[in-house]
Amino acid sequence: MADGTVFEKRAVPAAAIITHTFINSANAMAQRNGFPDYRYAITPHPISSLSAEQVEQRAADLLPEILAILGLKERAAETPAAAS
Repeated sequence: MADGTVFEKRAVPAAAIITHTFINSANAMAQRNGFPDYRYAITPHPISSLSAEQVEQRAADLLPEILAILGLKERAAETPAAAS
């Protein structure tokens, strides 16, 4: 979350991804860094025990939201993940 807000302060679009366990921490960090309404993607916790294939599926599932956060929502329909 901190990295995302640092990039945003430098006018570099960023999309942070957190697990649901860290929502309160993410909101506090965003608030502290001057982004009280910072938008980020959320995936279920945990991820450390997932296989590579499961992590890839989580990423594919989040891709449309990440593209929307980055202002690229119209491109979400063009991605292979969105077509599956």
